[in-house]
Amino acid sequence: MTIRTSAVPSSSRGVWLAWAVQALLVLAVVAGAVWVVHHALEVLRARGVRSGFDFLTEPAGFSISEGWLDFDASQPFWRAFLAGLINTVRAAVPAAIFSVVLGTLIGIGRLAPHVLLRGICTAYVELVRNVPLLVQLLMLAFAMANLLPDPTEPVRLLPGVWLSKGGLSVPWPMMGEGGLHFELPERGDFGVSGGAALSPEYVTILASLSLYSAAFVAEIVRAGILSVPQGQVLAGQALGLSPVQQLRIVVLPQALRVIVPSLTNQILSLTKNSSLAVAVGYPELVSVANTTIGTNGRAFECIAIIMAVYLSLSLVISFGMNRYNARVALRGWR
Repeated sequence: MTIRTSAVPSSSRGVWLAWAVQALLVLAVVAGAVWVVHHALEVLRARGVRSGFDFLTEPAGFSISEGWLDFDASQPFWRAFLAGLINTVRAAVPAAIFSVVLGTLIGIGRLAPHVLLRGICTAYVELVRNVPLLVQLLMLAFAMANLLPDPTEPVRLLPGVWLSKGGLSVPWPMMGEGGLHFELPERGDFGVSGGAALSPEYVTILASLSLYSAAFVAEIVRAGILSVPQGQVLAGQALGLSPVQQLRIVVLPQALRVIVPSLTNQILSLTKNSSLAVAVGYPELVSVANTTIGTNGRAFECIAIIMAVYLSLSLVISFGMNRYNARVALRGWR
C-alpha cells in the first residue's frame, strides 16, 4: 500500500511557518509602536501642547553646513531630517569599513610571533577600548582645532592628501571629456584647492569611530582565529603553504563563522555611536533633531523620528550581516 504525503515538504512548511510568525511579530510591534505614538500625541493635545508631525512640511528656518544633500532654510523639515540621515550614513559606512580593515590587521598582529608587533597591537587594544568614545572624540576635536597647522600651511600626508585645521583634502573622481579621472588637491598661496575637502568635524567623527571600533574588531578577529583547530593549521603546513597562505586560505575562512555574528553587533554599535557626532558639531541626524526641537519645540516627535530611523538602520544592517553569515557558515557544522 502506498502512503501519499503532502506535496509540500515538511522542511518547506517549517520555513514558511517561521516567516509567518516573524511577520506577525513585526506587525504586532509596529502596531504597538503606532498606538503608543498616537496615544502620546493625544495626551499632549489634551494638555494644550501643539503636537503632531505636520511640522515636517513647514520651512525649517535653518541651514545645514555640509553633506551630500544640499539644504537651506527655505526647505521643509523632512528634507532636513533626510540630510541628517545621509550624513549619518556618510560617517558610519566608511568608519565601519576602516574599522574592519584596521581591526583585522591588529587582531592578526596580536597573534604575531614578533614580540614588538604583538606588544604594540596589545597596547593599542587595551588603551583604546578602555577610554570612552566621547572622551576620545573630544580629544581628537581639540587636536584638530589646536595642534594642526593653519589651512595656509597644510601637512602633506600622502601625494594629493593634505591635512590642516581646515580639514582633510583628498583626491576625488571627476567626469571629464576623456572619461573618469581623479582630481588631486593642490597647495596654493591661500590653502589647498581641488579634490574633495572634508570638514574637521567629519574627519573627527570618522577617525574616532574607526579607531575606537577597530580595537573591538581586533579582539573579535583574534578570538575567531583562535577558534580554528590547530590541526587545520598543521594541515596547511603539510601542504607547503606559507604563513600568509595558511591565514588566507585555511584559517580566516573557518574563523568567519565565529567572527561574523560578533562583528554584526560591533557594526550596530558603531552606527548608533555615530550619534555622538553632535558633540563636535557634525550635522548628523541627532544634531538636526536637536536644532528642530529648539526651533519648534516638537521634542516627542523628533525623538520618535530618531528612534524609528536608528531602528530601521539596525534592522537593515542585521539583515545584511545575517545573510552574509548564512553564506560563510560551514554547512553541517554544530
